[in-house]
Amino acid sequence: MGTINSAFSLISGALDADQSGLSIIAGNVANANTPGYSLENPNWRENVPVTINGTTYGTGVTETGATSVRDRVLLERLDQQRQMASASSTRLSALNTLQTLFTPDSGTASSQAGDIGNDITNFFNSFSTLEASPGNNAFRQQVLSTASILASDISNAAASVNMQRGALDQEAVAVAGQVNALTAALAQLGKQIQSASPNAAAGTLEDQRQQDLSQLSQLIGINQITTENNGLTITTTSGQTLVAEGTSFNITAGTVGGVTHFFLGGTDITAQLMTGGGSLGGYLTARDQDLTNVMSSLDQLAYGVSTEVNAQNQAGVDLVDPTGADVNAKAIFSQPPNAANATTNLSQLAAGAARSMRVTMTDPNLIAAASAGQASGDNSNSIALASLATSSNPPILNGLLIGNGQPLPAGQTLLNGLTPSNYYSGFVTSLGSTVSEVETENTAQNASVMQLQSQNNALSQVNLNDEASALTTLERSYQAAAQVFTMLNTLMAAALNLGEQATVG
Repeated sequence: MGTINSAFSLISGALDADQSGLSIIAGNVANANTPGYSLENPNWRENVPVTINGTTYGTGVTETGATSVRDRVLLERLDQQRQMASASSTRLSALNTLQTLFTPDSGTASSQAGDIGNDITNFFNSFSTLEASPGNNAFRQQVLSTASILASDISNAAASVNMQRGALDQEAVAVAGQVNALTAALAQLGKQIQSASPNAAAGTLEDQRQQDLSQLSQLIGINQITTENNGLTITTTSGQTLVAEGTSFNITAGTVGGVTHFFLGGTDITAQLMTGGGSLGGYLTARDQDLTNVMSSLDQLAYGVSTEVNAQNQAGVDLVDPTGADVNAKAIFSQPPNAANATTNLSQLAAGAARSMRVTMTDPNLIAAASAGQASGDNSNSIALASLATSSNPPILNGLLIGNGQPLPAGQTLLNGLTPSNYYSGFVTSLGSTVSEVETENTAQNASVMQLQSQNNALSQVNLNDEASALTTLERSYQAAAQVFTMLNTLMAAALNLGEQATVG
């Protein structure tokens, strides 16, 4: 009887182990399409064997619970690559939007900012036209008309850049809010995991934590540090703590110099976030680097053209005052508000020039086609004005006073020593090169993400064919154990009836 009872115990354990394994396999099948779910495998533990008369007998196995199949090193590499790809993708989207401002559409239609390159050509060509008939009012009006188009398109471009900067500002603030929500969720999950499974994998809780980490890494660059009791500390790539096991720390936003900055624990981390990765890093790079560079180039273009043209026109003689005394009235373009500052730093002088650029001259008779000391029918100054289109360092700049009456510093040139058209062409080419560079970078990073994701899927994703095979094996094992149980039941009944045939209900 003792031997039969031992066999019953052995087979009952086998049935329980098989049933537990079947439940785990069934769970895998049910969650095959659940995002973030990691394959679970049953854990089999050999029971302690018994020794009788020097012979050792096995006592079966016990299923001790499922273990999720995951590689934390691989997952962390995947998250790191995701944050880089997300940053470049976000930046690329902003750059593409920016580039459309300076790309004339097909046919005769123009971009949102017009065709500034064509505007520059038309404006200086109008002076060439004026050369033939310096007193012609229509030609003079054409100068002001083309000047207005150029100024309008440059100022519209600056306004569009500012509008995009505001949109990126709002997007960055929204992302920071999403980051805070995820870090709070991760802190709560950390508490649950440390409580439920401090010394082993936490199954679906850990799957959820990994899902949140994957989402977080697409929003912001992070580092992950495993702590005791299966805890996790999360920092930004520059080391600021976002989650310390069960506690999260929020990113806050505030305005500094009219621009949104981000803070953590009272420390301004905007610059670190810009280079850290994630969509937040992409937005900040586009806002604080790409758009800032474009605005600076537009300002330099507006300031350079207006300064050169104004200076050359003021050096000539118009039809209103043949003495040439009305110098201020002969300014064709406006100058930025800070043009009278004591600084001689060209970038500081040019700040705001594009946004404020407009034609201030309303009387075409103030266009100085003649040179000083010449009759009103002279065209030599209109020739000099037209030549500004092809001169990289026009003579009018020699001794030019800027910045509160200070001369142009030695070694500094307006428009980087280029003609207006070449300066603008170089700016557009540089922007296109940046777009191409970021696009190439993003393509490579996305390919790396796909490769790492494929590796992770091969390891952790549920394969229904494999699960079907495992399910069949465990079903056969269960059926075999059940058959043995039936045989033992029959033997037990026979033993109880002293070997006589009996029916057991």
